[in-house]
Amino acid sequence: MAQPSTPKTRRHIGPIVVFATIAVGLAVLFRDSLSFESLAQNRGALLAYRDAHFGLSVALFMVVYAGIVAFSLPGATIATLTGGFLFATFPGAVFNIVAATSGACLLFLAARWGLGDWLSTKMETGSPRVQRIKRGLDDNQWSMLFLMRLAPVVPFFVANLLPALLGASFHRFAISTAIGIIPGAVIYTSVGAGLGKVFEAGASPDLGLIFEPHILLPILGLCALAILPIFMNSRTKQDL
Repeated sequence: MAQPSTPKTRRHIGPIVVFATIAVGLAVLFRDSLSFESLAQNRGALLAYRDAHFGLSVALFMVVYAGIVAFSLPGATIATLTGGFLFATFPGAVFNIVAATSGACLLFLAARWGLGDWLSTKMETGSPRVQRIKRGLDDNQWSMLFLMRLAPVVPFFVANLLPALLGASFHRFAISTAIGIIPGAVIYTSVGAGLGKVFEAGASPDLGLIFEPHILLPILGLCALAILPIFMNSRTKQDL
């Protein structure tokens, strides 16, 4: 017979339930707002507001972007494009990176506050195989965190949640996030900076740009550099 939930377990799960409920509610509420079509329709009003209240528009944009990331709402790519459209490649890329990192850190802390410590304890006291996996992640934490950020196939919300649930340190998570998202952020911000001409042509932006060889290959090179320490650690342990 299943054991009843203890107060401690309920205390861990409670914040996650609240966070997930808010995320679902916001996703439903803003499902039609976080889209390329909505950006195209409201571009004139957004530009006018930016010109009239630049500082406030920057602050509002970053708060909204951080909220999208923190609650894992659909629309992070549109937010990045909007940052480029409103503020150009620079300083738009800086605003995007700071906002995305802030939102990722909030989600990390929420997951850690809710389930991270409990899951980490479970892994430490689990089977020998589980403990070996946990130690492997701990030994190569920097490399794994950078690899999750650089690899374009890893969903952003996954790269935010897994480190928290696997016991990664917060400062390593924050630093690797801020640095690791720079290539993708700059690329998509530059695409957003050219949206004016795209809107005039009645077309859609090319979001597959990141998979072009001249862009993808350097990113894969950075991924290889992130993997190298993992390989070296493995070889060193085999030689001991």
